[in-house]
Amino acid sequence: MARFTLPRDIYFGNGTLAKLKELKGKKAIVVVGGGSMKKVGILDKAINYLKEASMEVDIFDNVEPDPSVETVMRGAEAMRSFEPDWIVAIGGGSPIDAAKVMWTFYEAPETSFESLLSPFNFPELRTKARFAAVPSTSGTGSEVTAFSVITDYKKGIKYPLADYNITPDVAIVDPEVAVSMPPLLAAHTGMDALTHAIEAYVSRLNSVFTDPLAIKAIQMVFEYLPASYEGDKFAREQMHYAQCLAGMAFSNALLGITHSLAHKTGTAFEGGHIPHGCANAIYLPYVIKYNAKDAATSKRYGDIAKASGILGNDDASLVCGLIDKIGECNVKFGIPESLSKWGVKEDEFLAKLPDIAKNAVGDACTGANPRNITPAEMEKLLTAIYHGTDV
Repeated sequence: MARFTLPRDIYFGNGTLAKLKELKGKKAIVVVGGGSMKKVGILDKAINYLKEASMEVDIFDNVEPDPSVETVMRGAEAMRSFEPDWIVAIGGGSPIDAAKVMWTFYEAPETSFESLLSPFNFPELRTKARFAAVPSTSGTGSEVTAFSVITDYKKGIKYPLADYNITPDVAIVDPEVAVSMPPLLAAHTGMDALTHAIEAYVSRLNSVFTDPLAIKAIQMVFEYLPASYEGDKFAREQMHYAQCLAGMAFSNALLGITHSLAHKTGTAFEGGHIPHGCANAIYLPYVIKYNAKDAATSKRYGDIAKASGILGNDDASLVCGLIDKIGECNVKFGIPESLSKWGVKEDEFLAKLPDIAKNAVGDACTGANPRNITPAEMEKLLTAIYHGTDV
């Protein structure tokens, strides 16, 4: 038996942030990041709308990019102290992801973080609060997904957590909230959305419900991301919708090893983390080459290519065309083609390679990848990604 789960309500369009004033409750805690939402006035708008709904409002701010276990625990403690009946997460994927797990520990404080690492093992929620998500970037789709990514910095590992219980109740997809994204952030988050949609389409768990969402998202990203990168407002709006469609698709079809690799390398190397969307963009062409060695998966990639206007005489040529199109996007956005060109030192890469490969194979996203992979094969794939060589 398959399942397809989305938020009960998805509001979209310019100005839909005002839907916050229609929420019914007594107290709302707003979870945000480091200050961008305050700087552009979105946080104040949201607080005022919630107060119009006759709610007392508290704020938990400074959620970092790639939120940590420690931040999640501090947020849960703040919720237990304030006792909200609405949790409103505003920002990129980081505040929304963090708030989902804060919500879990608020409602079920006896739960251990380790127990959540097993997919679909969360406690029942909504005994104390409901959840509204307002994305400010156009990539993660976290406002409509059953996923959260939390980082253990002591181990240097990002953990993708999954359970339908953490799917938000309300998603507010307001393009006006995302219009202030800097170009590079628009590019990285847009390539994240593209990766979500492509991996969902070829996933082992793809279905007649997820395929149309994934294909439409892919078409929209290829059409609108270049102009969104340049700051075009209409393209920014369309990208905000495209990433939400991609989120709906992958929340139900799951992902693959592009994300497994991004999770396990994002904070693994010295010299700063690799932004998630950038990592996905680097790895995606190599993963497509690896997966396309399976004939059925090659045909699925061919379907994507044809839907994207790419010409080819057979699946192999269509796959090459799709890889080339992704590569063209990466060049336009200044995304390097290998980990060595990103700046990872070879001696550090080689020292950490076996553990990263093993952890990537064990990542929750690997199970839905259309082609099986062993730790040894993952090492070979990572080596190709490092040097920029053929898979």
